[in-house]
Amino acid sequence: MTDVPSVRGAEVGRRIGVGLMYGLWKPRVLGAWRVPTAGPVIFAVNHSHNIDGPMVMGVAPRPTHFLIKKEAFVGPLDPFLSGIGQLKVDRTTTDRTAISRALGVLEQGGVLGIFPEGTRGGGDFASLRAGLAYFAVRGGAPIVPVAVLGSSERRGRLLKGLPPLRSRVDVVFGDPFEAGDGSGRRTRKALDEATERIQKQLTAHLENARRLTGR
Repeated sequence: MTDVPSVRGAEVGRRIGVGLMYGLWKPRVLGAWRVPTAGPVIFAVNHSHNIDGPMVMGVAPRPTHFLIKKEAFVGPLDPFLSGIGQLKVDRTTTDRTAISRALGVLEQGGVLGIFPEGTRGGGDFASLRAGLAYFAVRGGAPIVPVAVLGSSERRGRLLKGLPPLRSRVDVVFGDPFEAGDGSGRRTRKALDEATERIQKQLTAHLENARRLTGR
């Protein structure tokens, strides 16, 4: 059994995130009550800025283990990210260690955070990778769509790569949904169908979140 990242570490990460995110920006969190209070859950987060992951970690009601590209684990960030329960993934190959550890998080009833678009982009869920469907179907976990809005609208004057300090960032949690068709099938066809279902749900959530926040 591959070692599973600790929930205690992720809780420490959540507390650090709370301090940083609320200290530097003004998060407005909507729908956090929709997140199941126990059992395995997958957060599917749109990705338009580097602070999206830390922002969700800081405002989510439960500690979260994000799958993060291995390129982020450089220098002192490597032991730090590992210590706060985050998962290193090599996107250039089928990273069996990362897959096993991510499934371990779900088996233990934890929260797995995924950027289903794979890389930072428009943040509109336009292109989804099949990994999210695999984890949802294999791990038997409901998906909670999460829209982070406002993180990439403007650049700060002090720190060019970050949103302006004390600017508002909206984080909208959606209703949990099942990706599979209930059959438990994990064939390529079943995962393709699940990916289509997921894309529709995530796109609809994002549209709703934009209406709700006016962004």
